[in-house]
Amino acid sequence: MALRNILTEGDPTLNKTSRPVVKFDNRLHVLLDDMAETLNTSNGVGLAAPQVGVLRRVVLVVETNVPEGEEEFIIELINPEIISAEGEQRGSEGCLSVPDQFGIVTRPEKVTVRAQDRYGNWFEREGEGLTARCFCHEIDHLNGILFTSLAERMLTEEEIQSGEF
Repeated sequence: MALRNILTEGDPTLNKTSRPVVKFDNRLHVLLDDMAETLNTSNGVGLAAPQVGVLRRVVLVVETNVPEGEEEFIIELINPEIISAEGEQRGSEGCLSVPDQFGIVTRPEKVTVRAQDRYGNWFEREGEGLTARCFCHEIDHLNGILFTSLAERMLTEEEIQSGEF
């Protein structure tokens, strides 16, 4: 496994649409493993392949909704699509590709995605709260969309420092 560089806002790769994964081979597995190491090191809760310079439909999301005493874990989503969404949550959102900036973004409260695993098997996964927000945020990356374009407003430095937003 290796750490990958995370591209930041202004890099044109972040504004491009990713292509579907068609080969579920060792190269994909290395990408997934590298992305997991990069995500774990960066203290983020999600990472999309375009953020590490790979225009493929690959996303990792940390499942934070776990019972007390259990470990959070990474969900690998290849060729993900949102198949249902319900409710609404409005809150602060940030991004590893837009360091130290946060904005107020409205997302669904509950999301179901359909995706493939690293071997090409299809599955569905439901996410609520932060996990639902991450599913939406990371899938947006696959379509060249950054949260900054969806934010109703960006938070000021004072709001970020105070934690009151």
